[in-house]
Amino acid sequence: MLTQRFPADAPVEADALVERLRTESEGSRLRFGDERIVEFLGRFGRKLLAPAVARRFPELASLGFFLRKGELARALSRMDIKDRSALRFPRGLVFHVPPANVDTMFVYSWALSALAGNRNVVRVSSRSAEAADGVLEALNAALGEVPGDTAEVIGRTQRMVTYDRGDNASATLSAACDLRVVWGGDDAVRALRQYPLAPHARDLTFPGRSSFAIVSVSGWRRASEGERRRAAELFYNDSYWFDQAACSSPLAVFWVGDPDGAAEATTQFQALLTDVLLDRKHVTDPAMAVQKRVSAYGSAIDGTAERITFTGPAGDVNGVLTMELSSPEAVPRQWSGAGSFGVGRVRTLAELARIVVRKDQTVTHFGFDADELVEFARDLAGRGVDRIVPFGSALTFSAVWDGYDLLGEFSRLVTVAF
Repeated sequence: MLTQRFPADAPVEADALVERLRTESEGSRLRFGDERIVEFLGRFGRKLLAPAVARRFPELASLGFFLRKGELARALSRMDIKDRSALRFPRGLVFHVPPANVDTMFVYSWALSALAGNRNVVRVSSRSAEAADGVLEALNAALGEVPGDTAEVIGRTQRMVTYDRGDNASATLSAACDLRVVWGGDDAVRALRQYPLAPHARDLTFPGRSSFAIVSVSGWRRASEGERRRAAELFYNDSYWFDQAACSSPLAVFWVGDPDGAAEATTQFQALLTDVLLDRKHVTDPAMAVQKRVSAYGSAIDGTAERITFTGPAGDVNGVLTMELSSPEAVPRQWSGAGSFGVGRVRTLAELARIVVRKDQTVTHFGFDADELVEFARDLAGRGVDRIVPFGSALTFSAVWDGYDLLGEFSRLVTVAF
C-alpha cells in the first residue's frame, strides 16, 4: 500500500493509483506550461517564503524563490519555439525517485515535470528529514486555497507517496511510466534499474557526484574584510546545509595562486569559517564527530592527506576538519562527514583542470573574473563539471542541472513539415 502524502488521501494500491492517473478527462489534460500548474506552484512557493516556514527551514527559501511566477516564466520562455515547425508536449507519466538525504530535491524535480504538463508520481522516502514534512504541509495547504478546477486537476494528475522499499510499488510504477527520474547514489540508480521500463520509456539518472570550491589567492588579497567574511558565510551555506551530503556541496577547497599566499589565506579563511559556526550556533553531532575522525585518520594512513586539523568554536572542536592534500589528484570524492574539507594548492586553474573527472559536478568560486572562469570551463573540455557558480550558489537549483535541460527532458517535440 502507498501512503498518499500529497494530495493527502487514504492509502492506495500502486495498480489503482496508476489507473487513476491514466484516467483522463478533457478538463484534467495538462499542456506544457499549463497556467493552472503555474498558479499552483506560485502559491506553493509563497507558502515556503512565509516567515514562519522560513524560520523553521531556511533552506526552503531558495526553493520558494525558484517557484516564483517570474522565474517559472523565464524557464518556460527558454523553451519557446519560434515557428510552427515543432510543437512541445508533455512526456506522459513521470515516476520520480529522489534522495532521502537532500529532502527537498523531490520538489524541484516534480515542479519542472508538472510545469511541462506531465502526470507525476513522486516517491518521498520515509527517511526524509523534517523539511520534507514542511514541504508536504505547504503543498496541501496551497491546494486548499486554489480555485476548484485547479485543485481538481492537481488532484487528478499529481501524487507524492511513501512506501517501503520491499514493496512492489517501484516495479509497478516503473512499468507504467514514460520517464523514470532517479536521484541519489550509484547504488540507488542500480537498484531502480532492476525494474524494467516499457519499451518506449527511458531513465533520466542523477547518480553520485562530487564537487569542490576554488579561491583565487590574488582575489582573496584584494577582497575587503567584509567580503571575506561574507565568503565564509556563503561557503557555510553551501557546505553545512544538508550536512554536506548534497552532490553540489564542496568536499575540497583549492587555493589558486602563489603557495605562500595560499597558506596565509587558508589560515584566514579557516578562522572566519570557525566564527560563522559560532554565530550560527553550530553543534557537531557526536556520531558525526566520530565519522569525521575515522575519515581523517584513514586519509592520513593512505597518504592522501599530509596533515589534518580539527578546529571550531569553543565547545565544538570538531566543527571544521581540514585535510591538507598530498597532491591535487588526492581530491576527496566521497563524503567524510559534515564539515570535512580537503585543502589543495595549485598555481593555475589549468593545472586544476587536468585532475577533473566525469564524477565532478559543481565548482563554487571566489575571487576570479569572468574571463578566468570561462577559460577554465574551456580547459575542462567536457571531461567533467557541469556547473561553475559563485560561493553561496552550490545548492541553488536551476532548470539546467547536471548538464540536462530539464524542461526539455520532461517534454517531447512533435515536428510538422509543410
